[in-house]
Amino acid sequence: MESRRPMDGLASGLMLVLCLVWALQQIVLKATAPDFSPVFQIAVRSAVGGMLVGLFMAWRGERLDGALALWRPGLFAGILYAVEFLLVGESLRHTSASHVVVLLYTAPIFAALGLHWKLPDERLAAAQWLGVALAFGGVALAFLWRDEGVRAAGAAMLWGDLLALLGGAAWGATTVVVRVTRLAALPASQTLMYQLAAGAVCLLAAAFLMGQTEFRMTPMVWASLAFQAVFVAFLSYLAWFWLLRKYLASRLGVFSFLTPLFGVALGAWLLDEPVGAGFLGGTLLVVSGVVLLSGYGWYRHWRGRRGASGH
Repeated sequence: MESRRPMDGLASGLMLVLCLVWALQQIVLKATAPDFSPVFQIAVRSAVGGMLVGLFMAWRGERLDGALALWRPGLFAGILYAVEFLLVGESLRHTSASHVVVLLYTAPIFAALGLHWKLPDERLAAAQWLGVALAFGGVALAFLWRDEGVRAAGAAMLWGDLLALLGGAAWGATTVVVRVTRLAALPASQTLMYQLAAGAVCLLAAAFLMGQTEFRMTPMVWASLAFQAVFVAFLSYLAWFWLLRKYLASRLGVFSFLTPLFGVALGAWLLDEPVGAGFLGGTLLVVSGVVLLSGYGWYRHWRGRRGASGH
């Protein structure tokens, strides 16, 4: 299996853009929810994104022989993707977009725990375990310290928060499956196709079964669908799986701390969502944990270079 390398300037810049896009996707889903139900919207974007990926693969002349031979792990990864976004879509019906972003992006913590268990080069050091503890402490604080505005929303918001957290666990599990199976050797486009195809089929079925097929053709809905399908489901995920194949997964999360911060800021700015002290404190702990967990690899690499140079 190809050796992964530490983060460089290209990976850092790409992760910065991805974090902004991924934070904005929850804001857009929430803003258009009255006219286009989130689960249905994610299903449609997966279908359109899958078609774009198919055209991309045809343009590159990619053969599917290898991908078809790996249908079992591919289907597993695709189902996890569908579960993740079913949870996200449902959570957005009950809680704020900023809560969803923060709790969903605990995914690097879950991924790091899974990779620690499965891959020797992803073992966690003591400082990284402290990061895991900080992140889960932040989640606990966000759940237990419910500010007045949040308490007024009642159990529904708490349920939405829990669904978003479970979505983060599903995303982390997807990362582990991609890394520890032979899917890691496939081109990023073929790995993505498994996810989008399974997501489109499963989420379309879920949307119809739950009666969540609202779709009113407004300019904002069309703009949202274009953004979700082209930038989120096609370009951003293609870039993400390419990064997973080239770089150490635990270190890719070094910039993922920006996504919750972007999400909270965008939610407050664009959707006028309140930011209570308990949730803000929990967010900062989650961010600190992710930074400590993912930044440790950079620190160790930096120390090694200093030692080698004699400084």
